[in-house]
Amino acid sequence: MKRFINKVPFSKYIGIQQENDTLKLEPNLSVENHIGTIHASAQFTLAETQSGLLLERLFPEYKNQVVPLLRSSTVKYKNPATKTVKAYASVDEEAREKFKEQFLKRGRATITVTIEVRDSDDVITMVGEFGWFVQRVEL
Repeated sequence: MKRFINKVPFSKYIGIQQENDTLKLEPNLSVENHIGTIHASAQFTLAETQSGLLLERLFPEYKNQVVPLLRSSTVKYKNPATKTVKAYASVDEEAREKFKEQFLKRGRATITVTIEVRDSDDVITMVGEFGWFVQRVEL
């Protein structure tokens, strides 16, 4: 099975790595900002990509049958990211069931994924919500 991160060229380009179902980003010069921490946009990319990975894992029956598009996001940066960061994604059960019901009826649905980005000391560097629009495509 092709690793999820290999399907997202930009994420791979900035150095995001996949460890099973978790994505991580190590500090490096290509993602450093003007104060020597991991740039906000690199953390955002890590979080957004992790949210997509979670959707693929939660709904494997729709793989290769849908086009998922990020529709909205809200993020808050809590602490500087100076060490390796990992993204953790979740969707509550009620939202999951509502998504399935809506998708089965209409062939399209929305769902929000909650993300925490934490460094190697378990310090939260960013939190966010990523709202996805998913539509069935005819192949």
